[in-house]
Amino acid sequence: MKKTQSFLALTTAFTLFNSTASFAITASPENWWVGMQNDSLQVMLYDNNIANKTWQMMPYKGVEFKGVTTTNNPNYAFLDLTISDNAKAGTLTFKAEDGTEFTYPLNARDKQSANRHGFTNKDTLYLINPDRFVNGDPNNDTVAGMKEPANPSFKGGRHGGDIQGVINSLDYLENLGVTQLWLTPVLENDMPSYSYHGYAITDFYKVDPRMGSNSLYKTLSAEAKEHGIGLVMDMVLNHFGSSHQWMADMPTADWVNFDGKFENGKNATSHARQTIQDPHASQYDKRQFNDGWFVESMPDLNQRQPLLSTYLIQNAIWWIEYANLSGIRVDTYSYSDKAFLADWTKAIMTEYPNFNIVGEEWTTNPAIASYWQRGKVNQDGYTSDLPSVMDFSLQEALIQALNEEESWNTGWVKVYQSLANDFLYADTDNILVFADNHDMSRVYTELGQDLAKTKLAMTLLLTTRGIPQIYYGTELLLDNTPSNDHGDIRIDFPGGFKGQKANAFTGKGLSADQQEMLASMKKLLKLRQEKPALSEGRLMHFSPKQGVYSYVREHNGQTVLVILNKNQQAIDWDLSYMQEALKGNNKGRDLISEKRVDLAAPIRLKAMQARLIELE
Repeated sequence: MKKTQSFLALTTAFTLFNSTASFAITASPENWWVGMQNDSLQVMLYDNNIANKTWQMMPYKGVEFKGVTTTNNPNYAFLDLTISDNAKAGTLTFKAEDGTEFTYPLNARDKQSANRHGFTNKDTLYLINPDRFVNGDPNNDTVAGMKEPANPSFKGGRHGGDIQGVINSLDYLENLGVTQLWLTPVLENDMPSYSYHGYAITDFYKVDPRMGSNSLYKTLSAEAKEHGIGLVMDMVLNHFGSSHQWMADMPTADWVNFDGKFENGKNATSHARQTIQDPHASQYDKRQFNDGWFVESMPDLNQRQPLLSTYLIQNAIWWIEYANLSGIRVDTYSYSDKAFLADWTKAIMTEYPNFNIVGEEWTTNPAIASYWQRGKVNQDGYTSDLPSVMDFSLQEALIQALNEEESWNTGWVKVYQSLANDFLYADTDNILVFADNHDMSRVYTELGQDLAKTKLAMTLLLTTRGIPQIYYGTELLLDNTPSNDHGDIRIDFPGGFKGQKANAFTGKGLSADQQEMLASMKKLLKLRQEKPALSEGRLMHFSPKQGVYSYVREHNGQTVLVILNKNQQAIDWDLSYMQEALKGNNKGRDLISEKRVDLAAPIRLKAMQARLIELE
């Protein structure tokens, strides 16, 4: 990398090479804002031989042109700017000696932007694969010039769901009771196949035209907030799509790991995430995990490259500002360089102190997952600014608990043991809990298409500690039996596409079981909003016995007992073991039936029943 000398004069020209003819200049990011916490900005310019130009910036109060960074590729130039606190919104003008000129917008920032609040344990996230949710605009199903057309009959193809479909569904989502939307990536994925999933991004600043547009995504955020719903963006820092222009014209020689070569799988990732924490790990194994590619169509980004690191940090901040986000979910979190991850999270949380970011670390070992959470004192001294992690340990334990017979080491004890490991985490209130997601078999499928088990699972999920996440259609018992194919897991949402027999939005064609599950979920989500103890309360649980797992949520004098009966028959349950929670109070009210309960006597637990009892 080559960097020019910095000068203080705003109009100083930076002579790099001899100028040549130019085509349309692409600037990334396309704009910025005044009043940001970090006063530095680096703008990537892309054009034929743009590094050969001599640039000057026309005088602009409060903005200093620091210099131009060039690389071994003359088609890229990086403008370095400092934007002071007294800079006003307006337009910067840059001119080259050959007459080339371009303008760069500096926008006014929303006054409350820095103080925005991210998602918390008061929220419930609803995870959507947009392509499989609702087709709100059939006109964009196939877009001329893009590599993959719509193919709804192929489970691995694009089905036509889009951002407009999500907007059209906001009344349904508000009525359901969710408060945050997490959409799998909606950015451009101009790949020849399987582009619907969104994780092979080919433009980090552009919404895929088959999903909508940047402005429509911004509209979704605004309209969702009118329904009391925030927007969480799914970001990918580790890799990108091989059809991105970078693979044809890399900004630097070290932009992609392993010299930009997959080599028939030789440079594939090992997925051995434990090498990050392993004190005995070899450097070879660490590199193979961090630098290895997922697949050939997803080249692995080298975040140690300073220009790329800055690009990714600014890209995240740009989307937060532009779309008014309330959170970020980071795909394949630990696969990226860990020093970069510390810089990336710190930059965002410094800009937005009350924001939230959850990282996907797919491990059932809480010792590894907790390593990444902010506030954790790690043995190797690593400091993270990532507020939230995903609880794969509890997800696995929940499925096992409901499928296994009860014994001293099977059944409910799996959940109990998973939660007992919470001492490893710095902040157990800020952990994302879930029963399934877009990368695993659906909970209803995993539980043998058993309605009662699924209701128990979702009751626990929505009443335990942490931030619950629901996968779209769980409230309707969507099922991928007998397949475990991702295309079947990411099934079309009922009522979202023409020709479907069932319609979740009207209730037409829903089975009795689906209606019962939907009603149960609505009730639980309503209770989460009405009863702070269920979302924010201190958790105290009791060792499972006789097929019953029980716990207490307590917050500011409000106490709710949660008692989960996995037995196939009704039982009378003595609560005397819970006296430290009852504190002599023998009167309660069942939050589901809304009937009074005498806690001095054994309470009746129906087969496979969850009871939520608030102390009076």
